[in-house]
Formats: sequence, C-alpha cells, structure tokens
Amino acid sequence: MKVFLLQFDASELIKINNDNDLGSLFKGKSLGAVLREKEEPKKRSFTREKKSRKDDITLEIDLHIEKLVKKKGGMSNYEILTLQSETARRQLDFAIANRIPKVVFIHGVGEGVLKAELEFLFGRYDNIIVSEADYQKYGLGALQVYIKQNPKR
Repeated sequence: MKVFLLQFDASELIKINNDNDLGSLFKGKSLGAVLREKEEPKKRSFTREKKSRKDDITLEIDLHIEKLVKKKGGMSNYEILTLQSETARRQLDFAIANRIPKVVFIHGVGEGVLKAELEFLFGRYDNIIVSEADYQKYGLGALQVYIKQNPKR
C-alpha cells in the first residue's frame, strides 16, 4: 500500500464530528445520495439495430470436381473446366434471383485456371463485387462475390 502525504492550510479544512454534520455540506443530502449522484449512470440502449437474416446468409459453392460428379474418370480437362464454370454461373444466377447478398466460390489453389475463368465470368456481371474470400476460413482457394441488391440506375 502506498501512502501519500498531503499538506493543507488550516483554513482549507472543515472539522466534522459525525456523519450527520456532512449533510450541511451537501445541502441536506446524505453522503450516500451524493455518492450516487456522482456515479456514472449505466448506459442503456433502447435502439436495437435490426439486421436482416439475409445479411447473415452466405452461399458456399465448392467447385472441386469431386464435389460436382461421382466419377470424374474419362472427363477431359476442358470438360471439367466447363462443368465447373457452368455450375458457378448457375449458382450465381440463383443467388441473384433469390437476393442472396454473398456467395463464396471455392475453387482450390491449383494452377489458377479455374480462378481465371471465374474472374472472367464474374466480369460479365454488373452490380457485383469480387474479392478474395476470408483467408482464415478458405485459404487462398476461394473468391467471394457481393451482390448489390438495389443498384442505382
């Protein structure tokens, strides 16, 4: 425990015999009432921000070929890429039609061919914003698409 020594003049001090004498200093209020007035009031929030449930919805589309077909044997690279890009287009159209604000396309890391194809596909759409998806959740292999719901004309 630290002790601080303070010096005062006798004219700065007030002699009090008991707690009842304090009331005269605080205009008749008790010490407890004065202390309650000095406390900061607890903040209460009466307005609650309403969030639409659709703001929380994120449509995740995994474009790995193993997730799209049961057996990929016999498919050429061109057929695989075509199936993946068509799936992405269909799902993006679905999200736009159903007013889903955010879609994550998981394309994987690989050589970047599918990612380039997706970026080209998304470039044809107006009113969407394309960015890298959350790195902690998806790593480097995903793109996130925000769909502007009420575009200004």
